[in-house]
Amino acid sequence: MTDRLPAAGVPVHGWLTGPLPADVVRSLDRLAQAPDVCQMAVMPDVHRSGEVCVGVALATGGLVYPAAVGGDIGCGMTAVRFDVPAAAIATDRRLGPAILERLKKSVPALKASAGMVPERLEGELAVDNLSDERLAHAAKREGRWQLGSLGRGNHFLELQADQEGSLWLMLHSGSRGMGQAITAWHLTRATPPPGGTLAALDAATDAGQAYLADVAWARGWARANRARIVAATAAVLGELLGAEADSQTLLDCDHNHVSLEIHAGREVVVHRKGALPADEGMPGLIPGSMGTASFHTIGRGHPDSLRSSSHGAGRVLPRGVAAAKIDARRLLREMHGVCFDARAASRLVDEAPSAYRDIRAVMRAQGDLTAICRELKPLVSHKGS
Repeated sequence: MTDRLPAAGVPVHGWLTGPLPADVVRSLDRLAQAPDVCQMAVMPDVHRSGEVCVGVALATGGLVYPAAVGGDIGCGMTAVRFDVPAAAIATDRRLGPAILERLKKSVPALKASAGMVPERLEGELAVDNLSDERLAHAAKREGRWQLGSLGRGNHFLELQADQEGSLWLMLHSGSRGMGQAITAWHLTRATPPPGGTLAALDAATDAGQAYLADVAWARGWARANRARIVAATAAVLGELLGAEADSQTLLDCDHNHVSLEIHAGREVVVHRKGALPADEGMPGLIPGSMGTASFHTIGRGHPDSLRSSSHGAGRVLPRGVAAAKIDARRLLREMHGVCFDARAASRLVDEAPSAYRDIRAVMRAQGDLTAICRELKPLVSHKGS
């Protein structure tokens, strides 16, 4: 174990909760030494995932590294407040399970498995906007069918209570199979630059521009997906609680993307993989783990972090290790007071709170990157299993 950050010649700054595993440091070392990297920031929720760790913001002069964005392009968060008090759920033991059962039908993990009809992809989501016919075919297949679905893994939908007793929805979902298809296709066209091992595209070339355009499409799909889930949830709460969403409180942000930005007076290509944009004054959403606190935030615009912050708590146990160490009984204890599908506990153990860092330690570590403006506790947690 070590808390050492990479010692490459480029600026590397980190906001850490403690020592980093050696394999994480090795991965960060390789990334910092990749050609054309000019700055790197390591978030307190950093953990190993594929060739590039989750919890990293990276700037290059012109090369685009798809692995530094990841497969779930546009994965992000949405939150909105409802006009009923959280006590309406917290004080009625029957209401939470009733809402959860309705959400499982209205917001399925996989839409096709629920027998629902496919959506139309129009406007910015038209399949013709994608760069290759294979991606257009994937959009007609996966994109149309999965729009409005939650997904599995760490994706979730929670009803939460803030410190004033208001009821909020917080949602975490991404581009589903479309982001993975886009990443896989463009990696077949990417090659490692001289002196490097990580596949890259030149942002100035047709291939680089095609990737950036497809990333924008996937981010739009992910936003549209979250919007449909919010609408479906609002319909459930409207029927069961007479509640309405306050559109003025809607927040949406994503943490897996690449964009051209100005930093230190220079245009650079900023990659964020599990890193939330945190420009000065920018609202953000940082969830904890299943069953723990989440936060609404305001960015501080720290230049050394590439104006970024963490996107969550960050795993401390890989899924396989968590599944081996944590059993259903332990998950039930850790989820005390939160309504969730206890029947699926054995399939959700890799998402237990103890598989993640302490979210409060993460927030303390990044106090100069983002400010907390609202803390929320979970009441109902809906996850695909």
